Amino acid sequence: MIPDDGELTATVQFELNGQTQAARVDTNETLLGMLRSEFDCRGVRSSCERGVCGACTVLIDDLPVAACSTFAFAVDGASVQTVEGLADDDGTPSPAQRGFTECGGFQCGYCTSGMLMLTTGLLRHTPAPDRATIREWISSNTCRCTGYETILESVECAARIAAADAPQDVPVQPTAEEHR
Repeated sequence: MIPDDGELTATVQFELNGQTQAARVDTNETLLGMLRSEFDCRGVRSSCERGVCGACTVLIDDLPVAACSTFAFAVDGASVQTVEGLADDDGTPSPAQRGFTECGGFQCGYCTSGMLMLTTGLLRHTPAPDRATIREWISSNTCRCTGYETILESVECAARIAAADAPQDVPVQPTAEEHR
């Protein structure tokens, strides 16, 4: 972080959805505000603005964080991923997106982007989570529509999709000379 104007603003440099970015921010600006206003990341929802509902969840260095309670300057040098950056470069939806679509893990959709980010973070750290682990990870995101059962099923579906998409280790067959 490079302080400007006597510490009232700062310039932050970070990676956003795989692209190097820089922004000049007020030192009291939240990551939520910066992402929505400077980078048009509208999938980062503004809801409680207290860090308790999870609608604004993003990944910072692969860990889920409430963007509404994180200062923008805190991402200096970090990698930030929002729901806008989940699909592959060719537009193929991520395993989390496919799991939620296939299993109907959304109704109104307001919490969905936060749930997708939690799911993505979870699968990066625990590729085959059990139901208790899934419950623990998604407990920081409030959903008022689904009753959570379809969300749990969607995360499990996403884990199966991610496992199927993962490169499989192909055993190397020894050559005749190596076998001797």
